[in-house]
Amino acid sequence: MTDLSPAAQAVLDAFLNGCICRPVCNVAFESDRNGLAAALRAVADRVAPSDADEPRNNLPMAIECRRIRKELLDIAAELEAQ
Repeated sequence: MTDLSPAAQAVLDAFLNGCICRPVCNVAFESDRNGLAAALRAVADRVAPSDADEPRNNLPMAIECRRIRKELLDIAAELEAQ
C-alpha cells in the first residue's frame, strides 16, 4: 500500500477516529474506504455539482466549484485505489 496524500490521510483518519469499532481485517477496511469514497462523491454532488448538472453564469463561482469538486473526487479516487 502506498502512502496517501495528506488530504486523503486526514479524511481517512477523521473517519477512523469516529468509528466505534476499528476495522479488524483488510476486507472490512477496504469496504470502509470504498464507502468513505462514495460518501465524498455524494458530498461533491451536493456541494459542488458538475457544470453539466448545474450550469453557473458566475465565472469565479464556477471556477471555485470545479476546484472543490476536483479535490473531493481526487480524494475519493485515492481512497478507492488503496
